[in-house]
Amino acid sequence: MVWKPHATVAAVIARGNSFLIVEEPKEEGVVFNQPAGHLEDGESLQQAIIREVREETAWAFTPKYILGIYRWRNPARGNTHMRTTFVGSVSDHHPEQKLFDNIISATWKTVEELNVLNTAGRLRSPLVLACINDYLSGQGYPLSLCRDI
Repeated sequence: MVWKPHATVAAVIARGNSFLIVEEPKEEGVVFNQPAGHLEDGESLQQAIIREVREETAWAFTPKYILGIYRWRNPARGNTHMRTTFVGSVSDHHPEQKLFDNIISATWKTVEELNVLNTAGRLRSPLVLACINDYLSGQGYPLSLCRDI
């Protein structure tokens, strides 16, 4: 068997002092995450995150810049994720849209609320707060960092 990481994308979307977060069921219970998902065959990283945000939140996402590229190995499962995280804005909300099958809701949470969820073990991974903290520190890279050839 050939080892390969999971190529994923995620979005940090801020509105005031809140962040757009999705609530989803996992084996360990309900957890919270940024809108995120796997890269599909034939799509660019930007196309993937635009699709994922729409599917999971019913918002149209416009990427503004890349927050970072994160490698995380899930100690419980042993799988590795390579996550490209984008920062951007949302518009064109369709509240009547059915969200992707595994999404319970999309909601806005403050950093304080996310810290409480983290303490309770209810964030999907340490990537959630790592990305929020990098966003709050002003980290960012141009979209041109990602090129399709």
